[in-house]
Amino acid sequence: MINKRLLIKHLLAHNDENSFYDKKRKIDISQKEGKAKFLKHVCALSNSNPKNNSYIVIGVEDTDNEIIGVDFFDDSKIQNLINAYLNNPPIVQYENIPFPHLPDDKVVGLVTIRPIDSITSLKKNIWKYYGGSVFFRDGSISMPKVFDIEIKDVNSNIVAAIENHAQNNIELTLDGVFDFMNKRQDFSPQYKVFKEYFVLCWSGAKKHVKHELFFSRVDIELINEQVRLFYSALDEVSISYTEDTFRITEYVRLGLHQSYKYYQLEEKIIHFENNANYSIEANLIFEPPQFDKKVLHHIYNSNNTILEKLKKNSPLNQNDEADLKNLAASYLICFLNGFDDALLKLEEIKPYLKSYNLELYFSYKETMRILRKVKYS
Repeated sequence: MINKRLLIKHLLAHNDENSFYDKKRKIDISQKEGKAKFLKHVCALSNSNPKNNSYIVIGVEDTDNEIIGVDFFDDSKIQNLINAYLNNPPIVQYENIPFPHLPDDKVVGLVTIRPIDSITSLKKNIWKYYGGSVFFRDGSISMPKVFDIEIKDVNSNIVAAIENHAQNNIELTLDGVFDFMNKRQDFSPQYKVFKEYFVLCWSGAKKHVKHELFFSRVDIELINEQVRLFYSALDEVSISYTEDTFRITEYVRLGLHQSYKYYQLEEKIIHFENNANYSIEANLIFEPPQFDKKVLHHIYNSNNTILEKLKKNSPLNQNDEADLKNLAASYLICFLNGFDDALLKLEEIKPYLKSYNLELYFSYKETMRILRKVKYS
């Protein structure tokens, strides 16, 4: 089994231009431009590597390979995006890899692109790229090209050597378990071995609600591969497991006028197989809460007034301050109840919440994570 942290280090050692991996400081697939550029790179790497995996490492400075990290990205529906925009879409997996020197809320993103030995192209227009476009890697650059020659397999031996040098061992596994248990002492860290091979660690602050046990500030890592499977600073989850599976049910807190309820958002089931492989099944089980349209119109207009005040740097009164705490979440509820323009408002408030209060900005990011999952599903 490949230790993904070691794999990233070996990839970064190839600092020269190459056609089997790319590195990015960050990506943003919430905007059309960022989404289009990400699809272009996936397309180019897939076409340039018909016989071997290719990779994108996210959270790294391009000039000196400094690992700076990015936010935890738990969008299990990213394959839906790939399938929607690419002909002959490759199999794409996004994983969050923790590094010891990074804060808890930062990881390095690793995108693995598995070959399908077919030409991948854009299915439809996006941003400034036209449907039908075919991209290849030219050194470290993804370029549009006319495909009229046979693809040459030039990277398989190099990538195979990198992956072989990143194989896990018992020392790395034990170090990973001890590191996790020591770092999470305040949140009841636990571990379990599945199929005599997989070591999974998790932690969280316990909370009992009506005879049910929930966890907040949850962190779950698959130690063998050094992959963070789940991380949340705000939401609450329930956890259960058998000898073959580990199940995480995520809840989100939504409501209006200080009246809130917990709603099931997503269920993730990690299946451990006898052949030393695992798979993650993700099911969106979210049922959007429905509210009276007149009430929502009032809240939507109030939100817009607060947004205008933030734009003009005008002072907020006491009621505004209270409503500001739920500005992103209430815009989300409006969008889920048919207020299409609320989506534009959500994108518009981002810089103002970030500069106004970091706690509000973290709450905003959680809201956008919920929206992203709902949209891609």
